[in-house]
Amino acid sequence: MKKSLLLSLTLFVLFLAQSMAKEGVQGKELPKVLIIGDSISIGYTPHVIDNLKGVAEVKRHKGNAGPTIRGVARIEEWLGKEEWDLIHFNWGLWDMYGWEYHKEDRSPEAYGKRLESLVGRLKKTEAKLIWATTTPACPAKEKTMERRFNQNIRISPELERKYLDVARGVMTKNGVEVNDLHAFMKPQLTKYAIAANDVHFIQLGNRKLGEQVAKAIESFLPETTADPKK
Repeated sequence: MKKSLLLSLTLFVLFLAQSMAKEGVQGKELPKVLIIGDSISIGYTPHVIDNLKGVAEVKRHKGNAGPTIRGVARIEEWLGKEEWDLIHFNWGLWDMYGWEYHKEDRSPEAYGKRLESLVGRLKKTEAKLIWATTTPACPAKEKTMERRFNQNIRISPELERKYLDVARGVMTKNGVEVNDLHAFMKPQLTKYAIAANDVHFIQLGNRKLGEQVAKAIESFLPETTADPKK
């Protein structure tokens, strides 16, 4: 009788301990991550979410961040009222190509000034900031500008470098970490690009970008909120 009672008590204690441990894991608040970017980020965000399950709560703003012009106009809406632990962000391709904004000033100089303003606003969130360098411009004339706006636009390596350098300067000045997606994807562009006249990537390319972004985010998560298992 005593042995049976002792066994029952032991099993109850073990069950209670397991339940408390499980509740503790479920109740652990994960760091909140916001991804800001254009359609390139739309392609890789689902893969970032998959790669960071149990490590971070990853969200992306609604819609397309477009150029810095749109970013300045809508940054408050995208940040919302959430207290973000980390923000991974990019603007660049729209500034280069001018989709829907080709009549605006999108020069590297104007791009840099707007980017400076956006970084200033993001710093006020006190979140850890990671700048994603702009993925490569397509080597051929970009199809959307040609079809929709009758403009034959090809971004030369020299012009692309100006935008990349301007952005890098802003990030260096403001102490923002850099996730170099341009350097990551450039050597693999013909393998993962949809076409020579398209800046987007096939699904495998999106997955590779998602893995790269997830690695960068996880490595820069604030120590106070990072997964204790790491």
